[in-house]
Amino acid sequence: MAERIHITLGCTVCKNKNYHYARGKKKEFKIELMKFCRKCGKQTPHKEVKS
Repeated sequence: MAERIHITLGCTVCKNKNYHYARGKKKEFKIELMKFCRKCGKQTPHKEVKS
C-alpha cells in the first residue's frame, strides 16, 4: 500500500494553521494551495508547515 503522511496547511498572510491534509510520502516539494482563511476572511495561499 502507498504510504500517506499527514501535514498541516498554514496561511501565508496571518500564519494561522487552518487545514490538515494527507499526501504521499514520495513528494519532494511542499504543497501550496489557495484556501479560505477564517482569520483573514478571504482566500489566501496556504503552504505546508510543521505540525
